[in-house]
Amino acid sequence: MANVEQENLITITIDKVSFQLQENHNFFWLKDLGDVFCVFDEQDSGNISFGLVKNNKKLFVKYAGAKPKDFSGNPKDAIDRLVKAIPIYKILEHPSLIKLIDYFSIENGYVAVFEWFEGECLHSHWSFGGKAKYTNPESPFYRFKNLDFKKRLDALDTIFAFHTYVESQGFVAVDFYDGSILYDFKNHKTKICDIDFYRKSPSNNDLGEHFWGSTRSKSPEEFNLGSPIDSKTNVFTMGAIAFGLLGGEMDHSFSKWEADKKLYEVAIKAVETERDNRYSTVKEFYEAWNIALK
Repeated sequence: MANVEQENLITITIDKVSFQLQENHNFFWLKDLGDVFCVFDEQDSGNISFGLVKNNKKLFVKYAGAKPKDFSGNPKDAIDRLVKAIPIYKILEHPSLIKLIDYFSIENGYVAVFEWFEGECLHSHWSFGGKAKYTNPESPFYRFKNLDFKKRLDALDTIFAFHTYVESQGFVAVDFYDGSILYDFKNHKTKICDIDFYRKSPSNNDLGEHFWGSTRSKSPEEFNLGSPIDSKTNVFTMGAIAFGLLGGEMDHSFSKWEADKKLYEVAIKAVETERDNRYSTVKEFYEAWNIALK
């Protein structure tokens, strides 16, 4: 393990992988888990994640306690959030969710270990930031958008079915966006990752306009302090994801929509600005979507 200071950042090298932090940090504990083959270090959540392999078995390891280069908060808060996320992964365990297999506290941080999924993140901003996400033929999002219609519908079905399950367990999705979607282009399977901020429902917006989430998929109430965060909020999120994967993303016009009018009518109702005009529950939305599909 080597450390090099450069432009006020510390470069750390583990195995054949290098990444930068704002200050030095010990990753001695990684050796027990396996050899690092990739790192995800450009997150603003305070987590840094690794791909590891041991005895030909791959793992995805999420860690809080260091100060990643894009993190402006306190590592203790990141640790607290990851600790609180563990019961959520347990309660919401599902075939479409990455599987938590271990978690533990170490000297200066907290570790969550997941099964590895051979999927690519649809919002891989660390490799395809800005315009490149939409225009670079190597970008996972670009490749997904160019899949045939049926495969994209199958991916949406996985997303909608999972969030119907989330709702049935008394939870509400928070910070779900295309960066939470992993797609395996070889086997055409979809998995959900990063449900760390999901909450018991109903909840409320306790952060105002900076409430967790991407502008691309946040409902109006997710910008307003004190507003309810509940099933109707998640209906909006599901509709926004549908427009992201089948339409013009934040442009909800029918001209950008790639499916038929019936599905469009379901999606556009889901993203109504006025909460009471949306479907009441994700289950109701999902049922309407499936009827429209027939």
